[in-house]
Amino acid sequence: MWILITLVAAGFQTARTALQHRLRALLSVSGAGFVRYVYGAPLAGLAVLAAWVSGVDWPGVAWRFWPTIAGGGLAQIVGTICLIRAFDARDFAVGTVFAKTEVVQVALFSLVLLGEPLRWGGWLGAVVCMAGVTVLATKGQRLTWAAVRQPAALYGLAAGGLFGLASIGIRGATKALAGGPIVMRALVTLAVMNTMQTFIHGGYLLAREPEQMRLGFVHWRSSSVVGVLSVCGSAGWALALALENAAKVRTLGQVELLFTFAVSWWILHDRHTKAEYLASLLVAAGVLTVVLAG
Repeated sequence: MWILITLVAAGFQTARTALQHRLRALLSVSGAGFVRYVYGAPLAGLAVLAAWVSGVDWPGVAWRFWPTIAGGGLAQIVGTICLIRAFDARDFAVGTVFAKTEVVQVALFSLVLLGEPLRWGGWLGAVVCMAGVTVLATKGQRLTWAAVRQPAALYGLAAGGLFGLASIGIRGATKALAGGPIVMRALVTLAVMNTMQTFIHGGYLLAREPEQMRLGFVHWRSSSVVGVLSVCGSAGWALALALENAAKVRTLGQVELLFTFAVSWWILHDRHTKAEYLASLLVAAGVLTVVLAG
């Protein structure tokens, strides 16, 4: 069952990200990121309410839950904006591959912040992953400083790092909840985070881009689908992690890269070079090695 749920969650996530990319024709970068939260928060809240009404125990909340989930939510907001900018700078698939270095960056963050070193297999995976990133940034050409600091690479790697920090924040917030099944703790964390993100990002839009707030509701048909897919994907990951070992779920979840290139080719009509495909395979291989042997 966990295999099917993981595949469906990866599909939801790929579809959500692709639709956010397409929303750039209607909204700004920040506006396209905001609709994920404003339409997702009510659905996440309804999921928590439905679970509670059906008799699922409510978890206890420690004080550290609130600053932890706020920090994780803010990192996800900025990471989403960076990811959309990476799409604009190159294309949907390549931007996603850069962001997939999240797993390696999380491992490095764990070493620096938590003192949890990788095993030798994890370091090998990190080297392979970074080799893939280098090839992707240079498009198979000679390595230069200009290639490394191109916008697609910088925004994509920043997105991966910020998503890594968001993952650490979400994990820390979930562990700050005591009692109740793990699925309920995950749903509560998701609902609180999406609500906070709606107010944080919404406040920014009202202050800096008020017209984008209006357009997000004017184009509600396209925007609301992003929110629905976001909640469905997040709920799917939470359920899969509740049913099976996290390493197995994260490993199978890398199938998202295949989904991404399929969407990029068939729907967005992006075309890629052999060097870009090779680089993407190296990134995927490195990520899998970190997950399995790190």
